[in-house]
Amino acid sequence: MKCFRFFVLAGTVALTACAPVQSEISQVKLGNEVLAEQKFQVLAGKRIGLITNPSGVNRNLESTIDVLGAAPGVQLVALFGPEHGIYGDVPAGDKIESRTDPRTGLPVHSLYGTTRKPTPEMLKGLDALVYDLQDTGCRSYTYISTMGVAMEACGEAGIEFIVLDRPNPLGGERIEGTLIEDEKYRSFVSQWDVPYVYGMTCGELAQMINDQGWLKKSCKLTVVPLKGWKRNLVWRDTGLPWVPTSPHVPHGESPLFQVATGMIGEIGGASTGIGYTLPFQCVAAPDVDKHKLAEALNAYQLPGVRFVPVTYKPYYFTFKDQIISGVQIYFTDPANAPLTAINYYAMEALKKVAGRDLFDEAVKANKKFDMFDKVNGTDAMRQALQAGKSAAEIVASWKSGEEKFRQDRLKYLLY
Repeated sequence: MKCFRFFVLAGTVALTACAPVQSEISQVKLGNEVLAEQKFQVLAGKRIGLITNPSGVNRNLESTIDVLGAAPGVQLVALFGPEHGIYGDVPAGDKIESRTDPRTGLPVHSLYGTTRKPTPEMLKGLDALVYDLQDTGCRSYTYISTMGVAMEACGEAGIEFIVLDRPNPLGGERIEGTLIEDEKYRSFVSQWDVPYVYGMTCGELAQMINDQGWLKKSCKLTVVPLKGWKRNLVWRDTGLPWVPTSPHVPHGESPLFQVATGMIGEIGGASTGIGYTLPFQCVAAPDVDKHKLAEALNAYQLPGVRFVPVTYKPYYFTFKDQIISGVQIYFTDPANAPLTAINYYAMEALKKVAGRDLFDEAVKANKKFDMFDKVNGTDAMRQALQAGKSAAEIVASWKSGEEKFRQDRLKYLLY
């Protein structure tokens, strides 16, 4: 059997053939593959719905929709779509209408439209709701919010919730960032009391959500676990193909970059490569000396990451059709790079080198900070930045919360 490896070079994904090898990496099996290996026993005799999108595939790139639709003894009767829809063809944040899928003839219930929680009518006649979505390991990515509120709906309706587990692409050891410190900042981009980067698979997180009293009604939860996955593996180590989980998360390295610059994108004033060919992979703006910015960021000596000068012209979004300069981010040791911290060091370096205070500029432009505060789960980070605290001080302030969560999650770990 042939296998393939993915490499990221200058912002592009190179695909190279490789000979099959017997290793722990090549033996990582997805929950949906374990389900098939077990001849779909947990679904036997049940009418099921499926929450999925294009990322819900096996290593052969077969859609879970098609696999379950053809599986003997499986009654797939409804589909449920998260943000971006079941076919990933809806832009971020856009509402989606429920409809009938012309390809399968199944009803498609939108969980990113008039409701984000399955209604009793949507769940009527189901025995179980199956979840197979690849998330990014970041709290602000809405798929884990969809998972939890769907679990609550299943608990209230008395039906089973089944998670087909998937690797956390950032690995299972990394824990970074703030917890939700104020209820007014709880939202669909900060739904659960976990750090910004939480170091759990979706199956592990589902167990925590179900057991911690975060739901109005817990559900009967079944997790079909991975085989061969270890906590120190990032996506590139799994040997699995990556299907874009959303338009700006096109390859297996993308979750690293999404965490590293996603917060900057919520402030504005700098391009993160969205609107160009390098989504989340850059920090750039007009009139920035790219060499000085790269020198300043590399001087921090953050482990596992390098910053390289770059110039480009976005074709849409921030600074559309303007030539801008800054840095492109390269991860030399992704498992050990401090991802969330990069947002703060980059903002600090922009201010130091280019005189660009993104927060001050936003205040003068009468911009609001709702989304920045929501993804942080607190306004304390914004206040610290505006008060002139250093990036190092801000990052250090997360430590106690990170360590507490690291202990709290232990009883829910499966691997």
